[in-house]
Amino acid sequence: MKLVLFMILGMGNMLISNAQTNYWQQHVNYEMFIDFNVDTHRFKGNQILAYTNNSPDTISQVFYHLYFNAFQPGSMMDLKNQNIKDPDFRLSKISTLKDAEIGYHKISELLMEGMKCQYSVEGTILEVNLPKKILPGETVTFKMKFESQVPVQIRRNGRDNAEGISYSMAQWYPKLCEYDVQGWHANPYISREFYGVWGDYKVHIEIDRKYTVAAGGLVENPEKMGHGYSEKDTKTRPFLGKKKLCWTFIANNVHDFVWAADPDYRHLIYKTDLGTELHYFFDINSANIENWEDLHAAMNVAEKFMNKRYGIYPYPVYHFIQGGDGGMEYPLATLITGNRNYSSLVGVSIHEWMHSWYQMMLGTNESLYSWMDEGFTSFATAEVMNHLRKENIIPGKYTPFPAKSNLRKYAMFSQSGYEEALSIHSDHFVTNQAYGAAAYTKGNVFLAHLEYIVGVENFAIALKRYFNDWKFKHPTPNDLIRVFEKTSKLQLDWFKEYMVYTTHTIDYGIGKVSGFNNSKSVIELNKIGRMPMPVDLRVTTSDGKTYDYNIPLRIMRGSKTGDIFKGELCKDWPWTHPNYALEVNIPYDQIESVSLDPDLRMADIDLQNNSWTKPQKKEAK
Repeated sequence: MKLVLFMILGMGNMLISNAQTNYWQQHVNYEMFIDFNVDTHRFKGNQILAYTNNSPDTISQVFYHLYFNAFQPGSMMDLKNQNIKDPDFRLSKISTLKDAEIGYHKISELLMEGMKCQYSVEGTILEVNLPKKILPGETVTFKMKFESQVPVQIRRNGRDNAEGISYSMAQWYPKLCEYDVQGWHANPYISREFYGVWGDYKVHIEIDRKYTVAAGGLVENPEKMGHGYSEKDTKTRPFLGKKKLCWTFIANNVHDFVWAADPDYRHLIYKTDLGTELHYFFDINSANIENWEDLHAAMNVAEKFMNKRYGIYPYPVYHFIQGGDGGMEYPLATLITGNRNYSSLVGVSIHEWMHSWYQMMLGTNESLYSWMDEGFTSFATAEVMNHLRKENIIPGKYTPFPAKSNLRKYAMFSQSGYEEALSIHSDHFVTNQAYGAAAYTKGNVFLAHLEYIVGVENFAIALKRYFNDWKFKHPTPNDLIRVFEKTSKLQLDWFKEYMVYTTHTIDYGIGKVSGFNNSKSVIELNKIGRMPMPVDLRVTTSDGKTYDYNIPLRIMRGSKTGDIFKGELCKDWPWTHPNYALEVNIPYDQIESVSLDPDLRMADIDLQNNSWTKPQKKEAK
């Protein structure tokens, strides 16, 4: 029954997606038959791909990703890493790989509707000229035969990772590139992010029976796992031998499929209080096995917060699989290294599961907008971990603003001279450090700043509205910002443009504070940085009272509402004006101090000028 519901979920969401006015996306339906040889680390594959052209365009050429080809000496991934200022030590191994250690995909046949296709392999991209054009609204079937070799574990996928997991099968099959309003996205695999076509997968994996297979999908034949096949089964399954079992997985309404295999996997299954079936696969010989056994307690609490804050997780299952080289997200599953303390295991599990929201359901083009994937996931991870601390699930102190540390981290990095704009394609950053700061840190700051600008109540509403409006689609930065504009009734295009297309920084300062008429004071503020922002200000008087003020930007055409900071609304500040005079009904003699952005919710690069304390009067001699 669960499998039927899962299939209905996929078809229903696809219909909704295609019904969107002025929006379209392509659709794929994969069925793959994999014959895996654990002795040679190679597999033969038959792939049947039904491709639906939902675009208004006629297509005469298609492209496939061949990710394994990156793990060869002299590949683009190898050469990029050799010539970057701060190379990734993991990728340095590529140049030393021997023939039996490299990865590859070799295509032996490709047909479209029974007709041969002309194709060529260009590194990690298969270029295909079609024998017949694909018309708008048309569905065609491709059939491919291929052979692949699994590389030694280097990055994300491979065999025999550092913790002894046999196979981490990510980016493991010839995968059709995405075609959208910007055309084909046939980017070579350099080591960064991904972009996939929404669709349905049915994958048959035949492998030595001593291996347990974990995957991002539902097992179609669980009753046969661990048991031998009958003679009838052997005759009807072309790859099946006496030493093998065939695992069949189904995943609908997803844009990728991952699996892993190991003879020593222990498999635990628990249901959350919300009914999601969580699967945990880990090495039974792990030194930290008790952390895996206790992991579900944290995930159960986390899911309630995640569903309430970010939108409801719609799939019936999720899998936490030991494997890979750190943590990497995929639909319905993650590969994570497991030799960690409990807090670290919880943290990486939360981060990768949160990618189910920010990438697996809100399927942005990670290559172009990695910050909408990694940055938003990092923002949410900090919030979820903060909640788990509050609930005493993991050790640590709860804080009202968990993004604060990232704000300071970004402010410091912006002064390093290495920062690059968010608009840069993930593969084209000059340094790995700049990519990491942009994708993870500044993307996190993007949401933290939005919450500060529109107010916490509007932000919470818009965050879920963004999810509900754009789940199972490919949102862009403009789609995101329009949701927040509609919710807050504010104009936010200026914010998106400054954050995405520039490296301009925020720096506001307090100038002179003076009094007049014995009952009022004037506080002079200075806009020193090039990026404008609304300003929160707090005045503390000598009797310990505080008076809060909010100064919106004129370009916002309004001000935040429903925020934790309940400041008196002041006249707006034109972004062109470097100075602003705030008149307050407080005598100068009563003012003790003035604090700009008192809760540290802006990534202001210089905090030294954010506070003013009344000078002490000199005593008469």
